[in-house]
Order: sequence, then structure tokens, then C-alpha cells
Amino acid sequence: MNKIIGIKAISFDADGTLWDFEKVMRHSLLHVLIELKKLDLGAADMLGIDKMIKIRNRVANELKGRVTNLEDVRLEAFRQTLRDVGRPNDALASGLNQVYLKHRFEDIKLFDDVLPTLKASRLKYALGILSNGNSYPERCGLEGMFEFVIFSQDYGVEKPNLGLFQVALEKAGCSKHQLLHVGDSLLEDIIGAANAGIKCVWLNRKRVKNNLNLKIDYEISSLRELLEIL
Repeated sequence: MNKIIGIKAISFDADGTLWDFEKVMRHSLLHVLIELKKLDLGAADMLGIDKMIKIRNRVANELKGRVTNLEDVRLEAFRQTLRDVGRPNDALASGLNQVYLKHRFEDIKLFDDVLPTLKASRLKYALGILSNGNSYPERCGLEGMFEFVIFSQDYGVEKPNLGLFQVALEKAGCSKHQLLHVGDSLLEDIIGAANAGIKCVWLNRKRVKNNLNLKIDYEISSLRELLEIL
């Protein structure tokens, strides 16, 4: 694999790239169910993790374009969840949201290759987060690791929108030829970066097939491989 040259800054996707978001989300929702069983066993018995995820996705679609803060979306999802099972209780929904957010951030476990890669690469490059999520580095054990942090919820657009990648260039203080973006999503990260004229690395941890038939600049299955090509 050819070496990547001329890079001054690297932006990383967060969820799915630095940690397993699906795993921590389900783990957090399990704690929500445990708490709900203590407070309203009847409501808990009518719910499950998959059902709560489905309701959250429905609410997110309903709020799209009107509410961008993901913590607000999650709160409204818990409100709607209780209404859906005939137990409307906004105070309880707020409490469940706090339980969820506590575990959502505090129980994140970084992939094993994350810290070694970040610590080594930050010696030479400016590192940043470019995410459609809301995992604040300081709440995930990565305080002080990044020079810029960009969440789509703060700008009203999501990857692959070119506007968000333009924000990354401005925050990184470099040209599109000097920024490298690393992410796990073909649609959000790779298409977005490619359309913006930014070099990109597809982190394909599960070695899935490129079903979109995209031309990939670089493909790796571990972040450690990033150090080998820089």
C-alpha cells in the first residue's frame, strides 16, 4: 500500500471507528430497562431493547430538521416510549435519559488499537473528531487528545454533507490536500470525504464487502495499519 504524504491533520469519525457504538448503546439501554423495572415493572415488561431502538429511530426521523441535539432527541424518545406503552410520565422519562447518558459515556470501551494510534499520530499531526454523533472526547477518556471536535448537531448538517468537511478544513487550518479523514462508514465518511476532495481511509474492521463499489483511497482493518501508511 502506498504511503500517504503531505498530510498535516487527521479527522476521525467516532462511533464505530474509535469504539463499538452499537454495543455501548445496547448496554446503556439494558441499564435503562433495569432501572425501569424498579420504578414501573408493568412498563418494563412491555418493552425490550430492540423496541426502544425502533421507537428512538422513529422519533429521530420525526424530529429531523427541527431538533438537532442528540441528547434532546434521546429524551423525547424516552417520553414517547412511555407513551407508547400507555405509561406517559415525563419525569420518569427524564430520569431514564440520565441513566442512559451516564452509561452511554462512562462505559465506552475504546478499541484496543485506538490509544496507541492516537498517541503516536498526534506527535506529528493535528488530530480531530468529525462525527454525526455526540460522544464528547472529555467524557470518553480522550480529554486533550484532539485539537478540534466537530459534531453535526452543532451545524445542522450531517456527513456526507460537504459543509461539515469544510468546517473540518477550517478548524484544522489546512487545505483539502493536507487533511486525511478516517471512518468506518462508506456512505457518511468515504463518500463525504471523496466528494470534498479529501483523502480518506476506510476502517473496515469487520472486513465487509464494498457493496457500493466505491473507489477507496485506502482500506485498513485496524487503526494500527494507519501508522504504517502515514
